[in-house]
Amino acid sequence: MKKLKVIIYGSKGRMGSALISCLQGNVDFELTAAIDSGDSLDKVAECDAVIDFSHSDATPLVLDKCMELGKILVIGTTGHSDDVRQRISQASTTIPVVFSPNYSVGVNALFWLTQKAAEILGSEYDAEVIEIHHRHKKDAPSGTARRIAEILAETKGLNYEKDACHGRFGMVGERSFSEIGVHAVRCGDVVGDHTVLLAAPGDRLELIHRASSREAFARGALRAALWARDHGSVGLFDMQDVLGLR
Repeated sequence: MKKLKVIIYGSKGRMGSALISCLQGNVDFELTAAIDSGDSLDKVAECDAVIDFSHSDATPLVLDKCMELGKILVIGTTGHSDDVRQRISQASTTIPVVFSPNYSVGVNALFWLTQKAAEILGSEYDAEVIEIHHRHKKDAPSGTARRIAEILAETKGLNYEKDACHGRFGMVGERSFSEIGVHAVRCGDVVGDHTVLLAAPGDRLELIHRASSREAFARGALRAALWARDHGSVGLFDMQDVLGLR
């Protein structure tokens, strides 16, 4: 099969650099262009897929361009507003969109394990999510932590918007059974650590994923772009679809 022509959008960022590095010598891909937010999007006409790791405010521009030209879009940017998330969903009715909070295969295994553990342990186990990222990360909680909390809420029959508790301060009272604690830590150069705690009187289960480099995320995003091409259908997908974990 011919090489997939890709554009890296957000090329000057940490993930953009990791993607470009992973593309070097990869026989499945051809790098059409490496562009950043604010650059011309004219090159999108020459590619098969755009991989977006820019920032949340820049995503709508490339989203509109991909819709106009019928291109695959892989979105790795997080921190989007509800309005932008709705635009992404609408765009997926006309183009293939892979929109995942995390492209690491290991993290997506964590998503799956979190759901299964919550199902097995039941509602009597309290759920807490702790994430640690480098000091430069702008959004909180991370997209990965939010997705973990959403999975816990869905499995427990709760509502993320209503039941997520983002940190605690002061005399907050006893923890309710419906709370899902979400805690963001920012320090140093941590690439990304995520811990899921499920605890009841007498025992505690911890699920932990630690990323030591951005290469795992880059490899997953490239894998998602190939999958979207081979899948051949419009729609809104994530890495659970790519990995066959649905």
